[in-house]
Amino acid sequence: MTAASNRTVLISGSSIAGTALAYWLREQGLTPVVVERAPRLRRGGQAVDVRGAALQVLRRMGLEDRANALKNHTNGMSMLDPEGNEVFRSEEFALSSGSLDSDDIEILREDLVDLVHERTQGIEYLFDDSITALHQEADGVTVEFERAAPRRFDLVVGADGLHSNTRKLAFGPESDYLNHLGTYLGVFSQENYLGLDKWQTWFNDGITGGAVMTVRDNAELRIYLGFGSDPIEYDYRDVQAQKQLVADHVTGFGWEVPGFLERMWKADDFYFDAMAQIRMDTWSAGRVTLIGDAAHCAAPISGQGTSLALVGAYVLALELGRTGDHELAFARYERRMRPFVEVNQALALLDPQETPPEVRTARTDEAKNAVDLDALVD
Repeated sequence: MTAASNRTVLISGSSIAGTALAYWLREQGLTPVVVERAPRLRRGGQAVDVRGAALQVLRRMGLEDRANALKNHTNGMSMLDPEGNEVFRSEEFALSSGSLDSDDIEILREDLVDLVHERTQGIEYLFDDSITALHQEADGVTVEFERAAPRRFDLVVGADGLHSNTRKLAFGPESDYLNHLGTYLGVFSQENYLGLDKWQTWFNDGITGGAVMTVRDNAELRIYLGFGSDPIEYDYRDVQAQKQLVADHVTGFGWEVPGFLERMWKADDFYFDAMAQIRMDTWSAGRVTLIGDAAHCAAPISGQGTSLALVGAYVLALELGRTGDHELAFARYERRMRPFVEVNQALALLDPQETPPEVRTARTDEAKNAVDLDALVD
């Protein structure tokens, strides 16, 4: 098999990692197919950051200018105590996006997914379906689906997030790899009924807290509600139960927080999950490999998950395009990406009570520039 041969690759998940990988695989002469459990591209979610080497990936996809046009602009942030008193404010940095004068792009997740997905027109997507079994053989993988008939692919890539079904099927139970960071977070959207002007307001009592930030040129708010806890058993598909967990834990706050909780119950784009990391000794097993959060979730509090996903998709696709030996390509991909992953996972482990915002911003700036994209693939 030559590097230029038309290999088929099944990608599980139409995430940023999955759609970006589909684009780059086709650019390398491979044939990607994407399977997605949801009936369509997932909406909602938080604002995400594209930084450092990931900006170069967007540029090479021809998407940097369009992403910049959708960039979320913030003039600054304030921090409140539980009673709603302002503790500090800054017009130089924000906790969600770092230095306000940087070239980073903070953009809504759904907007970035839409941009990348547009670059994959003509690629086959299997929506409202998921993988139920993987049968690896010497020359391919036979994949069984919930709905579609079984199909054979040369390779399979899991880009299906923190709770990766592909990882479970190929590597074993999630509990073997998930490291809970002691926090849970819910996020949902609302109209800007507070009249905030390109601003973020955070509130915290040391264990529980959250934030509200303006998006879409002040037209909307993204409201974040989080709490500290040991691991909790819950169904991550039961949205009402997740809202109840937030309501039970986010209590005792003044300011606008009681109103946030009331509005949460009616939000139709509520997202909730643990702040957790995935740590694995290897990201590949035979003809199956993982990218993005499925392989190495750094946790949203790192601010680097999207950048890791974009860079990982680019590197994996280029390595597969260089050689028909998937084992060699997977090994090169992991060797090049793992140091970048590790320095960014470390960001999520900084103690928020002991790390001043300006120090976190400096550490983020160091981490996002810890890799040179051309050096990764030379």
